[in-house]
Amino acid sequence: MNPDSLETVSQRLWSVLVRWMLTAISVWVATCMVRGVDYADWQSLFAAAMILGILNTLVKPILILVALPLVLLSLGFMLLIINALLLILTSRLVPGFHVDGFWSALGASLIISIVSLILGNKRTRRRRAPGPPPSGEAYQEPSRTRTPPPGKGPIIDV
Repeated sequence: MNPDSLETVSQRLWSVLVRWMLTAISVWVATCMVRGVDYADWQSLFAAAMILGILNTLVKPILILVALPLVLLSLGFMLLIINALLLILTSRLVPGFHVDGFWSALGASLIISIVSLILGNKRTRRRRAPGPPPSGEAYQEPSRTRTPPPGKGPIIDV
């Protein structure tokens, strides 16, 4: 395995861990703000964040595809309902994480979405420098300055 692929794997793993922590923070904020959403201990909170992340990755795209006509007709409100259903499913799968009912799940999913949006926008991504990939020779950025036409250059008055 070459060092570049190890760096890529490391970056992806770091990205997954950061997303998991952001989801855990979002779920924690939702449990603090919404009555009817509780967790027993921090392990159940992190487990709920992990299961919710897995469900959002694997199940949510399928649900969106199936409910696409309703999503379009409701102008996206159906996405909140899908998020609430996934939160209820998470509470069924994780012992120690409890959601009382649909309305609690809807409120919590709204809070989780907003907090995740805010925290996700604060993340910085490392961007690759423009230009061709490195290949042994030094790459120079093309000059962006233009020379003025003859007779139209800067005038120096003495």
